[in-house]
Amino acid sequence: MQRPKQTWLTVGLAAGLGGFLALRLGLGLPGWWAWWGSFSAAAFAAYGIDKWQARRPGSPRIPEIVLHLLAAVGGVAGAWIGRSVFRHKTRHPAFAVVLVISTGLHLALWYFFARGR
Repeated sequence: MQRPKQTWLTVGLAAGLGGFLALRLGLGLPGWWAWWGSFSAAAFAAYGIDKWQARRPGSPRIPEIVLHLLAAVGGVAGAWIGRSVFRHKTRHPAFAVVLVISTGLHLALWYFFARGR
């Protein structure tokens, strides 16, 4: 893999957007819920894949920035759950900081959109 950041980011975003379309159009979920659900599933899967790759010497890893970005664009819940379930990246303070900031951002957005209705 020559460009792991771009490749993994493309895969993660494609999975999130594909899931969003399936949840929004196929199941009729409200847009915000479909977005969070799909990107949470993508972030959860990314944490699981990276943990699996970490146990295989020489395997290509998912760059940390990709895990951060998947959480930031809407996969906060999946990142928290994946971090806990797979016990992955729990000793990296940067992951906790990014997840706390992303969670605060998404809670503020949720409040803003919920209040507007």
